[in-house]
Amino acid sequence: MELSARNQIRGKVKRVATDGVMAEIVIDIGGPEIVSTITKTSADRLKLKAGDTVLAVIKASDVMVGK
Repeated sequence: MELSARNQIRGKVKRVATDGVMAEIVIDIGGPEIVSTITKTSADRLKLKAGDTVLAVIKASDVMVGK
């Protein structure tokens, strides 16, 4: 599947935590972790589990920078 988003980072799922209708997906990218919150339905549909290789796709119109 081709995507317009340029920020595509491959990693491994470290943890999937579900609570109600939401799921928190923690992705190990070999440095800082990426944490994504998606619906539990989407996590179930993708059959996400620890150890899965995934692609984190980041598409944002705003990026905040702090110092």
